[in-house]
Amino acid sequence: MDPTAHHFAVTVSDLDRAVAFYRDTLGLDELSRFSVGGEAFATGVGVEGASAEFVHLDAGDARVELVEYAPEGDATAETGLNQPGATHLGLAVDDLDSAYAGLPEECETIAEPQTTESGTRICFLRDPDGTLVELLET
Repeated sequence: MDPTAHHFAVTVSDLDRAVAFYRDTLGLDELSRFSVGGEAFATGVGVEGASAEFVHLDAGDARVELVEYAPEGDATAETGLNQPGATHLGLAVDDLDSAYAGLPEECETIAEPQTTESGTRICFLRDPDGTLVELLET
């Protein structure tokens, strides 16, 4: 699989406030700002009807990804990715379908690989302690 660090994500309740903190307090530069929605994204993150605003900040060899979901935090969501404070580790892979096919049978995934409307292919899985790990192919 040979994954490399891509991003470390934090779900926030107020994207502009969070960006100000990470930019002004920690000195991270904003790399990009974008939104993602659609059925593939909602299925990929396991949150019905999900859409989100994203900001990527430069943290050297990886990015800090700040995410604000709309509508904010459905407490019944299985994954909790849309809850403020939620975190996940994002690892880039060259071939998501091969990586997915090579996962052990006991590895819990949210859904099979999905192609979001931004063109990024994603698949979320859980480590043995339940921490969310996103495999992505851009």
